[in-house]
Amino acid sequence: MNWISLLSDVRLHQEMKYKKMPPSHIRSAFEVDVDRIIFSTPFRMLQNKTQVVPLPTYDFVHTRLTHSLEVSSVGRSLGKKVGEHIIENDHSLTEQGISVQDFGAIVAAACLTHDIGNPPFGHAGERALSDFFLTNRPEGITDAEHEDLIKFEGNAQGFRILCNPQYADLKLTYATLATYTKYPCESLFERDAKRKSQKKFGFFQSEKTDFSSIATACGLTRLQHQHAVWARHPLSYLVEAADDICYLIIDLEDANLMGVIDSRHFKELVAPILGNRLDESKLNKMHDERQRAGILRALAINALIEETAENFIHHLPEIMEGGFDKPLTDTIPSSRHTQDIARYSVEHIYNSQHVLEIQAAGFEVLPGLLSMFWEAMDDCVRNGKRCNGRNLNLIRMLALHGIEPEANTYQRARQLIDYLSGMTDRYAVSLYKKIKGISI
Repeated sequence: MNWISLLSDVRLHQEMKYKKMPPSHIRSAFEVDVDRIIFSTPFRMLQNKTQVVPLPTYDFVHTRLTHSLEVSSVGRSLGKKVGEHIIENDHSLTEQGISVQDFGAIVAAACLTHDIGNPPFGHAGERALSDFFLTNRPEGITDAEHEDLIKFEGNAQGFRILCNPQYADLKLTYATLATYTKYPCESLFERDAKRKSQKKFGFFQSEKTDFSSIATACGLTRLQHQHAVWARHPLSYLVEAADDICYLIIDLEDANLMGVIDSRHFKELVAPILGNRLDESKLNKMHDERQRAGILRALAINALIEETAENFIHHLPEIMEGGFDKPLTDTIPSSRHTQDIARYSVEHIYNSQHVLEIQAAGFEVLPGLLSMFWEAMDDCVRNGKRCNGRNLNLIRMLALHGIEPEANTYQRARQLIDYLSGMTDRYAVSLYKKIKGISI
């Protein structure tokens, strides 16, 4: 892999390569990516999607939107730090008009979109959508297509959204799309358990050709020829790290402000990351609990950014060869402390009573909607205008969102999942209640 190809500013579905922006231009192609994402409809929909606390009533708890903005901020810092090192050691990049800001913008853009494919109710929503097709295999689909359906994957759904011509205002660069894809492989193949990039998959069969074009243009290392499997774009490691850093520290901060854990315990978990950076006397002068938590959070994130950037640079030759394949945050000096935080969060935050209750509701709402709509589409395909009145009404509702039962079976399933996974938590609950007649 080489950086000239990896930083391709070709835009998806556009044959002509954009001209390099002159140094005096106000925005680079990658900064344009950032702006397009922020103003896009799928990004705005993250406002009412679960981060940790479903359907939050607290005004300070993070949603997927605020989380994505913070991850992007951390990602930009990581990108610029490693970009500075890369450009210092490869002067040909400067000659091609590539700057430190380009590295930061690419990572920032990919970070903004990293959760854009997540369904309502978070991981519970992913499982709920997958479970339906385990017992309801559509007729006439391939094994690979069925594997897509029984393993709903938010990363692949996000890539599908970013490639969807419906969102003509996106058309992101190849560099951003490749950096977004943490799992550059399809769903059905024998995975290498040692490679983190194969823990999940990054695109459905419907977008396989798109990713193949992107991977070829960016010069990603192909790991298999029988299946669609590549090594990661190097900058995708920074996207993963930015997400890890934010959810480890900020989810813990949310739990502290909600009273799930007390301030003393929050400090005990975060302080080991800071070492001698922690000024106890300055912290003790603050009487506002949110302010103290904010200082600890900011110091911890900054420390983890420094360690992660240094770790990326240390492993850069191996990363460029496609040999390194593990989370950067697993091999930094503070990894033992972040693992302690992760274990605590799983036990006391992600599996708290409130979270589990709302997730349980998600297992009713999403499969309930999917079952009703799928039955209606199946009835319409089999019986045409003779389908029953309830199903005809549901078909008309789907038509308002561009979903037609005449599509082939796999595409029909994908379109319906697009519709349901794109909903916010509150809208999904509201629609379910209305269709069921619980509330009107």
